[in-house]
Amino acid sequence: MDQFVSHYMLRLDAKGRVSVPASFRAVLARDGFEGLYCHPALDRPALDAGGNALLAEIQALIAGYAPYSEQREQFALSLYGTSETLKIDSEGRVVLTETLKVHAGITDAATFVGLGHKFRIWEPSRFRAELAEATEKVRAFKQELGTRMAAAKPLGARE
Repeated sequence: MDQFVSHYMLRLDAKGRVSVPASFRAVLARDGFEGLYCHPALDRPALDAGGNALLAEIQALIAGYAPYSEQREQFALSLYGTSETLKIDSEGRVVLTETLKVHAGITDAATFVGLGHKFRIWEPSRFRAELAEATEKVRAFKQELGTRMAAAKPLGARE
């Protein structure tokens, strides 16, 4: 599989290193990215991370704005200017910099969460709260969608 899926909670060691889940390292290897591209998430107290697929998404987003436009400059500053390429050591670990840890509130543990083409790194309790909120919103959306589909389809209609 070439997608980041599932979630894993891992502890930082005494030197501040944390293991990147093996399945995530395998996706990065297939993607051909050496290391781990990481930046503070723009709208969450978490870190966005990945490889070439994440970089391609960022490049496409920025390229959608006119050269030298304010929006292009702001996105480039926010995404490239705060990003770091972290080295994955021979044991599959990375050292999260102090700047990244402070943004995400990470101290002694981190939760890696697959999002398909990228993954997020969260402080575990923040992840649990975010997951609970997201689950509640998805359930409400599913119910709303089911209600709309039922209203649009006459009773007794055949497929």
